[in-house]
Amino acid sequence: MIKWAWIRSGNKKKKKKKKRLIYRSIILALLLIAVVYALISNLSDEKTTYEAGDDAPDFKLNQVNKNNDTDHIQLSSLKGKGVMLNFWATYCKPCEKEMPFMQHLYAKYKKKGVEIITVNLDANKLVVNRFIDRFDLTFPVLYDQQDQVRELYNIVPIPSTFFIDSKGKIVRKVEGGLTLEKLNGYLQEIEPK
Repeated sequence: MIKWAWIRSGNKKKKKKKKRLIYRSIILALLLIAVVYALISNLSDEKTTYEAGDDAPDFKLNQVNKNNDTDHIQLSSLKGKGVMLNFWATYCKPCEKEMPFMQHLYAKYKKKGVEIITVNLDANKLVVNRFIDRFDLTFPVLYDQQDQVRELYNIVPIPSTFFIDSKGKIVRKVEGGLTLEKLNGYLQEIEPK
């Protein structure tokens, strides 16, 4: 009798172990599926990169150097004009080098229907204001404090510049600094006809 009870308790223990193994295997499989799903989702959710021929995504940002009545600029409000959209930061040496070129050409191209706007990606507005004063920048400088436009346009290297025609289409995307000659030529490409 004792032998029989011992065999039965041994079978119960084996059954419990088997059930635990099955539950643990199921939980492990579900965790593995969740990890694989998360990895695949992250890979497939890569940010859109905008190139020549694409519509320029619309945005609205506050302007740091208010030279007119508005304290913000919305890209869609500039339709009908050519737009040079430049992403930069004060710590970026190539950005610093191209700022005087933009300032030099700003008045000339504004008369021709081309707007030069820049989006600053710094974390501190005080530093941006000092930079604006140092270079006496009069073109609109927008402040992307929460990186919303940087993420929208998927900006990685700075400076990055988009040349947008009067219909809102991206004509050219340039990553890296611009010379005065190149900048002049690209601005001519987006002059409204």
